[in-house]
Amino acid sequence: MSTVLMVLTGANVWTMKNGTPHPTGFWAEEFIKPHQAFTAAGLQVTIATPGGVTPVVDPLSLSLGYNDNDQDEVARQVAYLKEHADALGAAMRLAEVQAEDFDVIFIVGGHGPMQDLAVDPHIGAILTTLLDNPHKIVASVCHGPASFLSAHRADGTWLFKGRELTAFTNEEETQATFAGNAPWLLEDRLRLAGANFKADPAWSTHVVVDGNLITGQNQNSAAAAASAVLKHLQILA
Repeated sequence: MSTVLMVLTGANVWTMKNGTPHPTGFWAEEFIKPHQAFTAAGLQVTIATPGGVTPVVDPLSLSLGYNDNDQDEVARQVAYLKEHADALGAAMRLAEVQAEDFDVIFIVGGHGPMQDLAVDPHIGAILTTLLDNPHKIVASVCHGPASFLSAHRADGTWLFKGRELTAFTNEEETQATFAGNAPWLLEDRLRLAGANFKADPAWSTHVVVDGNLITGQNQNSAAAAASAVLKHLQILA
């Protein structure tokens, strides 16, 4: 049975450029759809957060505006999160993760990773262990790749330098009205660090596969990113 480490932010606020705290957390759809796909495929899923804190869902992710004004869809997501509240509440501490125990790491987005995973002292080592093993998979979606900024080799080289990947784009951040007050933009940081950043039009379903690295551009890409992970696991089997 393949094992998946799903990493969620432990942050519940995102400190904006002007110093104000913006309520945040993990994006519901970006956890739910991959979690559904992985468990349906029979994978063993472990949830982890910085410090083992219980992750908080970003309230915006359950708003009608981000769910095609479909109240039934919001209700389904709320019910799924309630069903798995015990698992979320028993999140493993990232500091205690043994990377070798997992075949896949999947890092969920939401603005929370911009606050904590981007500077987390533990996730970099986990990412390095998995990315450097061609039989393992590193995957993330939307703002989850902010965690990649924490990963450097012993010589200081960024782990993802030169790799093809995607994430939430500057255009999407602008349309979401956060770009003006964001302390930094994820696309800018990833490009500056040396990523070969690939973007499709805003809100497109877009997944980039570069070897054992799989990334999705936004929340609409979460299910497709999870499908790409399952497909790659079949190749490795």
